[in-house]
Amino acid sequence: MTDDQLRAMAEMAGIAATWRDVHGEEKGVASETLRAVLDALGLPQDPEEARATLAALADRLPPLITMTVGPDGVHIPGAAVGQRFRLDIEGGDRIEGHLEQGWGGEPRLPAISTPGYHRLHLDDAHCIVAAAPRRCVTLADLGAEAHDGALPWALAAQIYSLRSARDLGIGDFGGVAALARDAGRRGCAALAVSPAHALFSADVTKYGPYAPSSRIFLNVLYADPSAALGENIPQDPGPPDALIDWPTAARRKLARLRTLFEAASDHPGFVDYRNEAGAALEAHARFEALHAHLLARDPKLWHWRDWPAELHTPDSPGVVRFARDNPAEVAFHAFCQWLADASRGAAQQAAREAGMPVGLIADLAVGTDGGGSHAWSHQRAILPDLSVGAPPDVFSPLGQDWGLTAFSPLEMRAGGFAAFLELARAAFRHSGGVRVDHAMGLQRLWVVPRGAGPAEGAYLRYPIDDLVRLLALESHRHRAIVIGEDLGTLPDGFHGRMEEAGILGMRVLWFEQEGDGRFRSPRHWPRRSTAMTTTHDLPTVVGWWRGRDITWREELGLFPDAERAQQEEERREKDRAALWTAFLESGAATGDQPPATDGAAVVDVALAHVAGAACALAILPLEDALAMPEQPNLPGTVDEHPNWRRRLPGEAGALLDEPEVARRLDLFARSRPRA
Repeated sequence: MTDDQLRAMAEMAGIAATWRDVHGEEKGVASETLRAVLDALGLPQDPEEARATLAALADRLPPLITMTVGPDGVHIPGAAVGQRFRLDIEGGDRIEGHLEQGWGGEPRLPAISTPGYHRLHLDDAHCIVAAAPRRCVTLADLGAEAHDGALPWALAAQIYSLRSARDLGIGDFGGVAALARDAGRRGCAALAVSPAHALFSADVTKYGPYAPSSRIFLNVLYADPSAALGENIPQDPGPPDALIDWPTAARRKLARLRTLFEAASDHPGFVDYRNEAGAALEAHARFEALHAHLLARDPKLWHWRDWPAELHTPDSPGVVRFARDNPAEVAFHAFCQWLADASRGAAQQAAREAGMPVGLIADLAVGTDGGGSHAWSHQRAILPDLSVGAPPDVFSPLGQDWGLTAFSPLEMRAGGFAAFLELARAAFRHSGGVRVDHAMGLQRLWVVPRGAGPAEGAYLRYPIDDLVRLLALESHRHRAIVIGEDLGTLPDGFHGRMEEAGILGMRVLWFEQEGDGRFRSPRHWPRRSTAMTTTHDLPTVVGWWRGRDITWREELGLFPDAERAQQEEERREKDRAALWTAFLESGAATGDQPPATDGAAVVDVALAHVAGAACALAILPLEDALAMPEQPNLPGTVDEHPNWRRRLPGEAGALLDEPEVARRLDLFARSRPRA
């Protein structure tokens, strides 16, 4: 295959042969990378064979077709103009007729006005037609405006950071429920929480929430057993330390869960949950039990690829035999999932009963660890030889490899989007909203072949129209909003596509800056987005003003040299002046700029400034409500910085009662513009 043939083949398969960096310069993708990604997609290396494979996939009737309700129909591959059809509408109605001819001569199903998953019959063939609303559920649909007509506001919290009576040293959904009750009565519309995805019970040293074992199931350490088993669980808030000792606290929590399992393994609620969850839960529970069993035998067996061959798939004879011989171990991990699921449900119920029109906003990570439960049980749906990352930019000149797996876009279509729908439904469960991390992954992902450097990747395209329609349909079925994390380098037209679909973007104070250094007025921030002071990966208001993030990076040697550190400090000094000017112009501040050492003096001003944005929703992280100087996570570090370990001071249900915190919340709420 010549290089020209290779590039043409790559483009046909959805692999971009070129890309533009942050400076707008076009870069070519190496031939080795294109071949590796084509191979990972399962396509033949012969050009004619690969074209035939892709053509066959495009020309046959897929298991599921997406469309938007309204005046337009949808192309039906593998059918013929005039062919008779029967469409069984979800809910009982039926439409019969003949396929129409589209503008390009293709066969089309006529327009549909009813959203839902409908079954299309064509002679002896059939498929599902997912007819989606034009947009996701909006805040207005949920009645999220305040009683005085002001635009809504929300809080954001890291689940592990919340203290409660029974948490044993790691925050859980009991703390989320307590915080939600207090916030709801203060007029808060939603509580955005950190990812609650399942981690690795057998390896308590892996606690990063964005590298989970499975996004379908939950982190059992976040379970509040009282939600399912009643209030007779002993109270133990764990040590008063400011930082979590994850291994120690996790072992204590798992020991308590095992004691509860031994006493309540026959609980009717657990039996019903396990039957309802079915094969997916069984596979995850088998993985957890197997992982623990094999790691105890040999630490080198951490990744399932290194397990004996007879254990490589959930339904293999070896796994079936293990489950048969160890039923209590498998049941224990299923039991833990029941407690976690009941806990999240109770937290959402508490939020709604407290008056929140939205309630919990779940965080959906961009991928899973390749050695985890999801990769093991969904091998056909993922690309095991590729990992997700980011191309080189000003912050990471060598690029990034996050070590996460991605869905195969070809298998998505061939498999009727089953794995994506399973993921979306799990995210929406017990939630009033979902934040999609790295939302540009709906359109493209930077994928890195195994063994290659982060800069040696390529952009792989995804079927954004299909994925957005399915999100919109599930959003309506669950009555939940969708927020897309759209920070960084985006594909052309991405913002417009998200706005059209009713997916709220994100506007973070530190990034709302013009090329000349001026900060944009919050009155001009896009309406169809969420305004916020910061995120978990960025400095808090106090931390940014003081330059804590720069100090951390300098002390940890994350700058290439002392000159770069000095440049960052000089730039921050200019940015402080520019931001204070923006505060004065927005009316949030009066008087002289505080010194860099006085970050606390800036918190109220920053909150009023951001809350005054024209955005549909404003989110206040608890770290800023409490005027804390340290951020939850410092990108580019693992153990050097205490990532995902900081606990908040005080009980979750009483945090907002502190006079200064209550005053800031009132200021934030009062600063929201009228709808």
